[in-house]
Amino acid sequence: MTEWVDVCAVDDVDEEDVIEVETRGRALAVYRSPSDSFHATDALCTHQQAHLADGLVMGELVECPKHNGRFNYMTGEAVRVPCLEALAVYPVTVRDGRVLVELPAA
Repeated sequence: MTEWVDVCAVDDVDEEDVIEVETRGRALAVYRSPSDSFHATDALCTHQQAHLADGLVMGELVECPKHNGRFNYMTGEAVRVPCLEALAVYPVTVRDGRVLVELPAA
């Protein structure tokens, strides 16, 4: 069972950027694409647990700040070494200026 969890305001995330939010004991990275869509993944790189919100967002990619590995934040796919394991991705919707992420029910 899942539920939609309010994690931030639309205005909290600049275009082509990422922020980290904590909710329900889980750290998430919330992205805003250049086309103004929102996406969410786990907040930590699968390579050495660096915080992706400290990384660089380029189009549909986020670059890990520690070793420059890259992920497609829309699919979670690791696209540049040393990152090999995909990120978990979560469904996102926007309602009334708020970003909601679908997470397992508490």
